[in-house]
Formats: sequence, C-alpha cells, structure tokens
Amino acid sequence: MRVINRTDLPMAIEGDGLEFRKDEAGENTIAWVRVPAGTDLRPALAGLPGDLCPCPHWGYMISGRLRMHTKDGDSTYEAGQAFYWAPGHAPEALEDCEYLDVSPTAELEEVVRHLQGGSA
Repeated sequence: MRVINRTDLPMAIEGDGLEFRKDEAGENTIAWVRVPAGTDLRPALAGLPGDLCPCPHWGYMISGRLRMHTKDGDSTYEAGQAFYWAPGHAPEALEDCEYLDVSPTAELEEVVRHLQGGSA
C-alpha cells in the first residue's frame, strides 16, 4: 500500500506554470499534473503521430476545466470527473487545472521525451 502526495512525485516537466510530476509503478506511471489556464499543448505535440498524444490515460480531474481536442471533435472535462483519454488527444486548459492520471509507462515515456525536446 502507498500514499502519494503531489510533491512526493519527481518533476518531469516544469515551466510557465505547467507542472508534470510522475513516478513509475510497474508497467504504469502515475502523473500529477497542473496546467495553467490558457495552456494549449497542441503545438508541443506536433511531430507525434497525428500531432496528438498517442498514450491512453485514466484519471481524475481535481480542479479546473480542460478541453481535450481529438480528430473526432472536442470534449470538456471538469473538476470532480473521472476520465479515460484514448490515444489521439491534445489538452487545452480552459481554467487552471489539476488532475491525476495513470498511463502505460512505455507509451508515456515517449511523449515525455518528445515534450522535453528529445525524439519521440
């Protein structure tokens, strides 16, 4: 059994108010994410398949509202909702957001490397 506090997770990506903390737990990774209002990650995801995040995520919105862009249209998620984001999405924070998600480690690592400026 394990209790996780946000600050217990190592920082993977930080800047301009964005905070992406993560830690591996076997084949999955838990991430605690804070995204400031107005952040649109579509430009940062350019170069990935379809210019969208190819990794699935299961999680819970702690606070804020977030629009998820997909090739099939947009959906909005808000505080208090659990979610599943299928591969092929790009988030845009409509308000300051905080959420927790669980993702397959291998797929998430490719996305994190891309966002950090490495190759996907």
